[in-house]
Amino acid sequence: MGDKKTLHVAVAVIRNREGEILITQRPDHLHKGGYWEFPGGKLEMGESAEQALHRELFEELGIEVLQAQPLITVPYAYPEHHVRLNVWQVMEFEGEARGCEGQPLAWVSSDQLGEYRFPEANSPIIRAIQLPGLYMITGKPADQPELFLTKLEKALQRGIRLVQLRAKDLNEEALLALVRQALGLTRQYGAKLLLNGSPALLERVPELDGIQISSDRLAEFKARPIALQKLLGISCHSPEQLRHAERIGADFALLSPVQATTSHPGDDPLGWDCFSQWVAETSIPVYALGGMDVVWEDEARQRGGQGIAAISALWES
Repeated sequence: MGDKKTLHVAVAVIRNREGEILITQRPDHLHKGGYWEFPGGKLEMGESAEQALHRELFEELGIEVLQAQPLITVPYAYPEHHVRLNVWQVMEFEGEARGCEGQPLAWVSSDQLGEYRFPEANSPIIRAIQLPGLYMITGKPADQPELFLTKLEKALQRGIRLVQLRAKDLNEEALLALVRQALGLTRQYGAKLLLNGSPALLERVPELDGIQISSDRLAEFKARPIALQKLLGISCHSPEQLRHAERIGADFALLSPVQATTSHPGDDPLGWDCFSQWVAETSIPVYALGGMDVVWEDEARQRGGQGIAAISALWES
C-alpha cells in the first residue's frame, strides 16, 4: 500500500464515565455518507497521528485530549482509495463533546456498536474495542479436572474475561466434558471461552464463544470456517500467516514468540521492534505471546498490539 495512494487518518475511541463510546454520523455528501464512524480526521502535512488526534477532536467536538494511547492501526483498501487508520483510545478528556460541524453524535455501549452501519475499515476497530487486553491460555488439565476448574475460577475472579482452553492431550469426549464445565464458570463471570481445536467442535458444543486455530493448521482454511457470531483467533509466527488470518476473516491473531520463553527455549524471539512492524501492516487486533506478563500489556499496546496473551503468567498467578 504505497504512501502516494494512502490517506492517513487519526481516529479516536472516546469513552465517557459510564463506559459508553462516542460515534458520529458522516454527512450525506461525503464518501460513505450517512454511515456512523469514530471521530477523527486526516493528518496534515508534518503532523504525527497523536498531534492530529488532539487537533481534530478539538475542532470537531470541542474537547481537549488529556490522556490517550494507541489502540490499533488499520490499513484498508477501498476501491476508491486506500486509508490507514491510526486509532487511539482516549481515556481522559476535558470539555463536553458536541457536534461543532453540525454532525449528529451518539454515546453507545460496545455491545450496541453492531446496531449501527459503519464503513468497512471500522470493523477491526469495533472488534478491538470489544476484546480485552489480556487473553489467558489455560495450562494442561492432565487427570485433575477439579484442580483445573479451580484455577480457572480464580483467574476469572482476578478479572480475566477471554480464555483459550487448550487441552490437546485429552480425548474428544473428555475434552468436551471439560469444556462444558468450563463454560458454566465463564458464563457466571461474563467471560468468553474459546477452544483450541477444530472448528467442527463447535457443532458438538455450540455454546462455545469461538475457536483458536493453531499456525500449523492455518493453511487448511481458504475462508472463514465458523459463523460471524463466533470469535475466530489464529496463532501466527510470520507476516504471511498474519495476512492469511486477515484473508479468512479472523477476528484477532496471536503473534509469537515476542520474547524468549522457557517452554520453547530453542525459538528465536521476534523482539518488540519486529512485533511492532508486523502489527502495523495487519488490520486485525494482535496479541503478543511469548515471555509475556501483565507488566508487558502497556508495552504491547504502545507497539500497536491489542494486549498480551499468556499461559503461566495468567494461569498460574
